[in-house]
Amino acid sequence: MNALETTPEATRHTPRVLVRGTGLLGASIGLGLSARGHRVTLSDPSAVAQAIAADIGAGAPKSAQDPDPEIVVVAAPPEATAGEVASALTAFPGAIVLDVASVKDEILLELHATADDPGHALRRDDLVRYVGTHPMAGREQSGPVAARGELFTAMPWVICPAAEQGVRIPTEAAVAWAEEIARRLGATVHFMAPKDHDESVALISHLPQIAASLVASRLQEAPASALELAGNGLRDVTRIAASDPNLWVQILSSNAAPITDILHGLRDDVDRLIRTLESPRAPGGQADIAQLISEGNAGRARVPGKHGGPPQSFSRLIVIVDDRPGQIAAVLNDVAQVGVNVEDMRMDHSAGHQVGMVELSVLPGRREELAEAMTEFGWKVVQS
Repeated sequence: MNALETTPEATRHTPRVLVRGTGLLGASIGLGLSARGHRVTLSDPSAVAQAIAADIGAGAPKSAQDPDPEIVVVAAPPEATAGEVASALTAFPGAIVLDVASVKDEILLELHATADDPGHALRRDDLVRYVGTHPMAGREQSGPVAARGELFTAMPWVICPAAEQGVRIPTEAAVAWAEEIARRLGATVHFMAPKDHDESVALISHLPQIAASLVASRLQEAPASALELAGNGLRDVTRIAASDPNLWVQILSSNAAPITDILHGLRDDVDRLIRTLESPRAPGGQADIAQLISEGNAGRARVPGKHGGPPQSFSRLIVIVDDRPGQIAAVLNDVAQVGVNVEDMRMDHSAGHQVGMVELSVLPGRREELAEAMTEFGWKVVQS
């Protein structure tokens, strides 16, 4: 049965899937779909990456004797994605082709240009089998060794079917199978136009990466004595600065226009702050600083809360623990005995002391109860 000819609602078919690209995302997709009964084959320009992905169970290396795939997932770097999609569309004329690149509009424009080139085998009619998608999942580690079949569980997966004059280009079955693949991998599906997607990720993904990298770059020549004072604030801001430069060159170059618009606005805010701080005691200066910080408060308050629900404020308390094995487990065990749900948790260490600070976020109405109970259990508690 050809996946292109039926929608998932009409069958519990598990189409044959070819994953082209066996990095973190490709190998994770292979692992997840293999576990759900799909016959998955793999291809990658790197024989080593392909072999590792096969060894961990993401699929079998593609051979000439294999039947054609019914769905092809292109998990290539952004700069190679359009070429890989075009190749898959022409090599497998009965297959639906998805990509998982982090930018969408430039890939689509490149595919259209390729299809309009009389010297290329790709034609506009082939694009009815292509659906651009973007799973919003990842890890600090990269490559197939970091792959996990559960990587996409409860994570957003954006599907961006192209349209011309308000009419979708991909077939109903192609879009339905793109959605089904995401759901079979445990993701939560969102639909967006390609341009809307690129503008959204420029703000919520690409800007944080740029900000983290710029802040971290200021640390290159910082005195060691200053860095010894670093706490969770600096670690939080710079965590994603440890990213692959080659990948981010491709992402930022491919999504330059919306990122540039956002950076212009950020520059205006930075210039405004600089002007204020040059004369912080001038009339209105203190109010302007407060205004900038409060604008950040307002923006932060709009970030969705737990499980994607409405933003919610939690109360925090800090439990001081010895820096030795079993302390965090003991804290959580005592919290469970009180019957209070921990909405969030983070860990910090005190510079120069062999103690840790476990920060627990709980519903405001339960903080006092928990603080009293934990104190009775013998913990040192600091309410924040």
